Amino acid sequence: MKRILLIGGGSGIGQAIASALLERGDQPVIGARDPERTVSTLPAPLRDVPVLHADLADEGTIGALTASGPFDAVVSLAAASANGPAAEFDRAVIHAAFDAKVIGPMLLAKHLAASMRPGGAFVFFSGVAAWKPAPSMSVMATVNGAVSFMAEALAVELAPVRAVAVSPGIIDSGLWDFMGEDGKRDFFSSTAAANPARRVGTPADVVGAVLLAVDNTFITGTTLHVDGGGRLS
Repeated sequence: MKRILLIGGGSGIGQAIASALLERGDQPVIGARDPERTVSTLPAPLRDVPVLHADLADEGTIGALTASGPFDAVVSLAAASANGPAAEFDRAVIHAAFDAKVIGPMLLAKHLAASMRPGGAFVFFSGVAAWKPAPSMSVMATVNGAVSFMAEALAVELAPVRAVAVSPGIIDSGLWDFMGEDGKRDFFSSTAAANPARRVGTPADVVGAVLLAVDNTFITGTTLHVDGGGRLS
């Protein structure tokens, strides 16, 4: 049985990963900035999963996670939106984006690498925007690119503990529901027509990549692209 810490595990994809881990007999542990709120949003099958306080902008909470180890893997799904045109860049918003995806995960490595079980891995979330930048997404593209380089660097720094990045493309995880039914349908249709897989992704696609990163001890220092080839289109 593997013990997996999911930072930001209360998200849609985080819950899907936690559910998959439970189904195969592993023990997920969720780290959340607001544990009480996260517990209230968990579906019944996940209600008994431990939820710990973990704020990637607060090193104190990251260091405290060591008391709950050891872990076989640490998966960081946290993100902070920072979209907008260059003329409206906000230093605090950019810093929050880096805290969530780069600085915080590096501090996870600092505090938890020493107690990782043999074959263990850090799994960090990048994203297709790094390979396919678009107007108003410069911060996201930069942050996601940094995640992939971080995985390469930490794979060397922490060896034999592994570091892997997972880079999702457009995933029907609920993130796009704000567009409304018609808007989302049109967006998904155009996305599917443009990428080589000819469809958008599902949470199950991302879950499969995360489990591969966790289980395959010969995978390290690389990025697993789960984007249907979207970065190429």
